[in-house]
Amino acid sequence: QVQLVESGGGLEQAGGSLRLSCAVSGRTFSNYAMGWFRQAPGKEREFVAAITWSGGSTAYADSVKGRFTIFRDNAKNTVYLQMNSLKPEDTAVYSCAHDLARHRIEVPITHNFYAYWGQGTQVTVTV
Repeated sequence: QVQLVESGGGLEQAGGSLRLSCAVSGRTFSNYAMGWFRQAPGKEREFVAAITWSGGSTAYADSVKGRFTIFRDNAKNTVYLQMNSLKPEDTAVYSCAHDLARHRIEVPITHNFYAYWGQGTQVTVTV
């Protein structure tokens, strides 16, 4: 059974930084792309960032490009989201997701590419 456990969320002031972690078990982590999505109250879930199985390619939503960085440590079965220059509009529940297919070439940026999801971690950014 594949399990994804996020950590690292919390309360931060605008302009600050947070690093989210997502630990994966139950699957050969290094064979699969990983993604981060977020959902703010009253809004639909949106794509934030994704990384291919090799770590060679990444993709970001325009709203976070230049501020957030996704990276992975295959030895630790963990994917990270480094969030800098946080804004109040970044406030949301952030969830990591595990790709459906092994060794996908393109970076999966829509939720339908993902088979497994974490429970989410709350990020709140204050002014």
